[in-house]
Amino acid sequence: MSNRKELINAYKQRDPQIGIYQVRNTVNNKVYVASSMSLETVWNSQQFQLRSNGHPFEALQVEWNEFGADKFVFEILATLKPEPTMNVKFELKALEKKYIDQLQPYGAKGYHSTLYQ
Repeated sequence: MSNRKELINAYKQRDPQIGIYQVRNTVNNKVYVASSMSLETVWNSQQFQLRSNGHPFEALQVEWNEFGADKFVFEILATLKPEPTMNVKFELKALEKKYIDQLQPYGAKGYHSTLYQ
């Protein structure tokens, strides 16, 4: 029993993994790119929004409904190791912008709109 308590305590004490991820449609390779302060939990949150037909990216929602959940994968693109003097939210947004600029997930390549650049 004490081993279980130790494992639970160790899990609670760990730092969440912070970084950039993408949700990729395996049928057409379109991607949705975003950042998260908790990469371990964000995929569950994204799936919940999509399954309840409430994802803010309409094009992603339409294709999720069309192709089905099994045609989408969650992939971590980069992680951010926070340092004591770092503005983590600022650095995370800058890293997200870098990946969006690099991947250009617009039109046939992704679910982002050029209106939100």
